[in-house]
Amino acid sequence: VGKVGLEKTFEKDLIGVNGVQRYEVNAYGKRINQIDHVEGIKGKNITLTIDAEIQNLANDLLKGKSGSISIMDIYNGEILALISSPSFDPNLFLHGISNKDWNVIRNNKLKPLINKSVSGLYSPGSTIKPLVALSALENNILSPNLKIRCTGKIELYGQKYHCWKEKGHGLMSLRNAIKQSCDTYFYEIARKLGVDRLSVTAKKYGLGSKTLNNIFLDEKAGLVPSTKWKKNNLGKGWVLGETLITGIGQGYIQTTPLQLCLMTAQLANGGFKIIPKIIADKEQETVEVIRKKMEESKNNKKSSLVETTEKLFNTKENEYSPLFINQKNVEFVLEAMYGATNELYGTSYKSRIEDKKYQFAGKTGTAQVKRITELQRKLDLKTEDIPYEDRDHALYVAYGPYEKPRYAISILVEHGGSGSATAAPIAKKLFKLVIDRHKLREKTRLEKFTNI
Repeated sequence: VGKVGLEKTFEKDLIGVNGVQRYEVNAYGKRINQIDHVEGIKGKNITLTIDAEIQNLANDLLKGKSGSISIMDIYNGEILALISSPSFDPNLFLHGISNKDWNVIRNNKLKPLINKSVSGLYSPGSTIKPLVALSALENNILSPNLKIRCTGKIELYGQKYHCWKEKGHGLMSLRNAIKQSCDTYFYEIARKLGVDRLSVTAKKYGLGSKTLNNIFLDEKAGLVPSTKWKKNNLGKGWVLGETLITGIGQGYIQTTPLQLCLMTAQLANGGFKIIPKIIADKEQETVEVIRKKMEESKNNKKSSLVETTEKLFNTKENEYSPLFINQKNVEFVLEAMYGATNELYGTSYKSRIEDKKYQFAGKTGTAQVKRITELQRKLDLKTEDIPYEDRDHALYVAYGPYEKPRYAISILVEHGGSGSATAAPIAKKLFKLVIDRHKLREKTRLEKFTNI
């Protein structure tokens, strides 16, 4: 009996229906007459979009770590890999788990019972900066040429807000701020933008809502804060400092790794809505057809009144509709992510691949789990010198190949320290296999998927 994950969701389909045979028997138990016969119904096969080779590599790359890897096709939304590490042996529960085995699983500090890809909630850190930049551009808050000087920290109402680079980045433009992940620049963007406008953009791109439409019964929606949310839920007014830290992916905002993968996919496909899928669809349209639909929807953008009316009376999600106001803003953000990975001083420059076949673009993230004191800041401790529970989470989101994008990826390593040092190198290994298997996967789309 399926107890968790997809096996629980599709239990009735997978298990089928038992057959029934009833007999009349005499006092000796001998069958005299058959009085009922119902044929059993064989359970159905559920075909996944998962690529087993990529899933296995992703699993190996997270061995010994607590974290998640999600990989998605940016056009049809098919999920190629969905890893939560560490896992556990479900066979231990088959006839009742022993106290010893249960305590080993329950007391494991890496939390094997949580599906981190869909149920783990984390601050996105700097992985949200491309979306913050896009929101500011879409709302005409700033010009890409706006220059802001980063000195390493700013002070607001007596509270200091630090940049990750102690002595600052100097004079920064928007592209360089994304490339070098300058916190000071994004404090200023967030201040000008406001949390409510950022919240609207974040929700458009998949944050703050369930990604797989209850296919995983334990999936979490996450949280994208707004002034109204805080007033309704905490009974307090929003303060400006909270806007600043939301602009660098800290504070109240909580996302799942799969949501970050969807966000990246919808940026990489040019800013169009897709619906993620983990169950293979035999009627799935080709990428050429999808691209054509995206182009048509871009050229036939509906008025806000029509869109609102459709939302009220039509429950079906409008797949492939544009999420942007001006597509050039999306293109700007994608090009800045290229710089972050493939240009000197980019935060993931060390993980770049120069071969254009495998070249990818991405954004690192380092999410604090505990506030850093002034003393700790001065000590500048290395990750290994910090207690495990106090270490930052390492994140990375990326898309590739850069010239003709097809896949998006999100990587999270719990308490892994820096996203550039821990998460980005994993993406480098994954993209090679993902792209190498592309033609084979396209050729055998419906025949070679993993069966439950």
